[in-house]
Amino acid sequence: MNYFVGIDIGSTTAKAVVVDHEGAILAQTVRRSGYDFAVVARDVFSAVLQQAKIQRVSVMGIVSTGYGRRNVDFTDQQRTEIFCHARGVHHYFPEPVTVVDIGGQDNKVIHLGPGGERLGFTMNRKCAAGTGAFIEEIAYRLDLPLNDLNRMAEEAESEVTIGSFCTVFSCTEILGMARRGIPVADIIKGVFRSVVKRVAEMDSLDGKVVMTGGVVDHNPVVAQMLGEALGRSVETPPHPQAIGALGAALIARDMQEEIKSK
Repeated sequence: MNYFVGIDIGSTTAKAVVVDHEGAILAQTVRRSGYDFAVVARDVFSAVLQQAKIQRVSVMGIVSTGYGRRNVDFTDQQRTEIFCHARGVHHYFPEPVTVVDIGGQDNKVIHLGPGGERLGFTMNRKCAAGTGAFIEEIAYRLDLPLNDLNRMAEEAESEVTIGSFCTVFSCTEILGMARRGIPVADIIKGVFRSVVKRVAEMDSLDGKVVMTGGVVDHNPVVAQMLGEALGRSVETPPHPQAIGALGAALIARDMQEEIKSK
């Protein structure tokens, strides 16, 4: 049996996925990226092989992607996040879709055609507001566990409006709300609404919309809120945080299939 591995080294988390020759996911892992991308790449690679109970010799292809893809010194190929997210989403949604990915420090909107071809994309790299880093900073300032945010937003009876689009100014604004006694659940829902607003303003979100990334993986209420803003449901694939790593693994498999066919 041949296996293929995708490694996605993001600015916040590192992900690895192993698939078999049919593209079925056998194992996946997610860890904080830390400061040494080369070390965490080897860590997630070893972890995912151990979970899948396979040996390194059985891995026929490795593709790296993400912010730190060039730090993976044992990869066979490197591919951009756009390329790998497109491949991973198309695996689950083989039709025209608009992909919205909320990452640790950037957001992406990717338009895919019926065959998974990339028709265009937009990225937000200028500011962390509206990203996972923004949400983590708010949670840190309010001393809230990240795992509680989704529940709190779902239980909120109302929500605040975050006026600032700057992470620093937003934190000051939110701390002022907390000082005035505004329920923290209402603040968190307002934070998520701010994220949704930033994403919706990035690009046109036509047709079927699919959300990926760690933010929606841990906070599915964000997909629900984006659906409310668009007036239609928003889909999420299984394990949306690892979709880039899955796409990389599938690309590794595709490359092997192309070699065999020649």
